[in-house]
Amino acid sequence: MTLREILGLEFPFIQGGMANIATGEFAAAASNAGALGIIGSGGMNAEMLEEHIKRAKSLTDKPFGVNLMLMNPECDKMAELLVREQVPVVTTGAGSPSKYMEMWKSAGIKVIPVISGVALARRLEQGGADLLIAEGCESGGHIGEATTMALLPQVVDAVQIPVVAAGGIADSRQLLAAFALGAVGAQLGTCLLVSEECPIHANYKEAVLKAKDNSTTVTGRIAGAPVRILKNAMTRDYLKLEKSGAELLELEKFTLGGLRRAVFDGDVQRGSLMAGQVAGQLKEIKPLRQIFTELVGGLRPVWQSLGEKIGSDE
Repeated sequence: MTLREILGLEFPFIQGGMANIATGEFAAAASNAGALGIIGSGGMNAEMLEEHIKRAKSLTDKPFGVNLMLMNPECDKMAELLVREQVPVVTTGAGSPSKYMEMWKSAGIKVIPVISGVALARRLEQGGADLLIAEGCESGGHIGEATTMALLPQVVDAVQIPVVAAGGIADSRQLLAAFALGAVGAQLGTCLLVSEECPIHANYKEAVLKAKDNSTTVTGRIAGAPVRILKNAMTRDYLKLEKSGAELLELEKFTLGGLRRAVFDGDVQRGSLMAGQVAGQLKEIKPLRQIFTELVGGLRPVWQSLGEKIGSDE
């Protein structure tokens, strides 16, 4: 089955649950545009999440979901909230959702963990996950080490449940490659930062539009918590300290509240401008529906051009 069939969507896309960005309004907008909108619970408590869920319900009659970061101190409350509010889909990150799986599945919730390795993919399939999101290190925000092109086919070959691709997808060529590697659809993040509906500050959007192929960097690799963001004054200072052997607590001072500074204040020098490597491809602000339509609409021409390059006996 395709992602469209599994989740009842017009387009085979899941909107990434980006913390402080994926609000109830943004999730509803993505769902209304034909994808699966996701509320990002990162940076929220249970009460705030409930407000965003209710807001999404008031703005769309289409399916939407919630991304639950499993390290959130109110994770237990949030997990129960998803059942009470009858949220149809939950994506998870930063751990295993096994302790909630029976509760969610009994409530009819589809569980889609984000993974960055084969071993975790196998464990989560055995634990009852409905689908998996294989996220490559091209993505913005918290990342693993494997690229999407290397990770995706290995995960697809290792499990029997459907796999969604994430990381490095911003046009039809990359989407077709994900399908060719076995994905049933794609989770999109960075390319939606420059949508008209995305609630980030105009300065943040402009920084993404100005990005080049080498405009992102990864902080926190030495400390074991890699995060991909756009280069700025903060990242330069952070990386210098990190390489000098600074303690984790000192490094955290640089990033504490950094995403909120970027999203809400538009601080492009000291904020954490999370974005993936595809930022260099993005040159225009567009409505969500146009982004989705162009991604899907370009698949056939790309496929046809491949046939011309490869050659065919037919």
